[in-house]
Amino acid sequence: MITVLQTLPSLEFGGVERGTIEVADELVRQGHRSLVISARGRLVKQLTENGSEHIEMPIGKKSLLTFRYVRVLRKLIKDNNIDIVHARSRLPAWICYLACRGIAREHRPGFVTTVHGHYSVNPYSKIMTYGDRVIAISEFINQYILKNYSNIAPEKISVIPRGVDSNNYPYGFKPPDTWVRSWNEQYPQFRNKYLVTLPGRISRRKGHDDFLNILLALKNSGANTHGLIVGGAQPGKVNYENDIKAKASLLNINNSVTFLGHRDDLREILSVSNVVLSLSQEPEAFGRTVLEPVSMGVPVIAYDHGGASEILKKIFPEGLITNGDINAAAERVLSLMKSSPSVPDTNPYTLQRMLDNTLSLYGAIASVRKANSSGFRKH
Repeated sequence: MITVLQTLPSLEFGGVERGTIEVADELVRQGHRSLVISARGRLVKQLTENGSEHIEMPIGKKSLLTFRYVRVLRKLIKDNNIDIVHARSRLPAWICYLACRGIAREHRPGFVTTVHGHYSVNPYSKIMTYGDRVIAISEFINQYILKNYSNIAPEKISVIPRGVDSNNYPYGFKPPDTWVRSWNEQYPQFRNKYLVTLPGRISRRKGHDDFLNILLALKNSGANTHGLIVGGAQPGKVNYENDIKAKASLLNINNSVTFLGHRDDLREILSVSNVVLSLSQEPEAFGRTVLEPVSMGVPVIAYDHGGASEILKKIFPEGLITNGDINAAAERVLSLMKSSPSVPDTNPYTLQRMLDNTLSLYGAIASVRKANSSGFRKH
């Protein structure tokens, strides 16, 4: 049995949080001890109900006072004989790194970091390369690390892509009849329409402006399409959401697009969509909103960069288009309407593969730690 401590700012919803929960659950399932440090969050209840321990500590709060937790964390690591400390965010990584450095080498846990995004390149972000092993969540992120941080040896990086649960997103997934009836009753205007969906929170970087222009091009071509925008705006982005809705009116496409807001049934909406678009203005670190629909067999059209490009090249390369090419996007939708190629059932990005690779990495580090600890005791 190994004891693993994961750290992150909070346990609200998000990709980092989801990955933390998934790994924690797998650790417990395999008989290991799982601890997570974060400020409070909506996912704490799920974490503890599944057998992990949660320690509330705001080590992600951006303040010099946060460094007072270095000693607290160091004591916690010693008292619980932690084998692996896994930091998933920059400030928690600094706290963890300093806590571990103050522990004698024979008792020091293995230190793992995960680079979840292409952070701004500076000394603050460099901490994410200080792990004994560094996890890159995609080959795109691996290249980002190697390009910007010459201090790290390539062999220290383990590329472990994120993945989706094939039980939750099975190929050919069909929503329950009750959901379909409710959907049709609530949105009768969608019937017999070719549904073009853009998932993701409303922000400039997600390409909503491009999406409206694509819908306009489709309308002007006479295509029988309807756009779905699934996702709401964060508190600071409400003005942009209003701007996007005003633009839809200005383009006279109000009858061709529906703003669905935040939904808890995104999987079902993706499954009844005819095509899903990914129009991120900046390259995504991974691209979960690309992987989820394509794993169910739904065609995806995406700008050819970042994690989205990486995923589609392996599963559905027909969906890749030049970054920012709105006309190409509209033409690709029209092409799919005429003869949509089937998306192959060949998804290499599964949740179980990610979990197996992560726990294998933990095991290897823990073995080295125990061997080193034994070596120190002999002397």
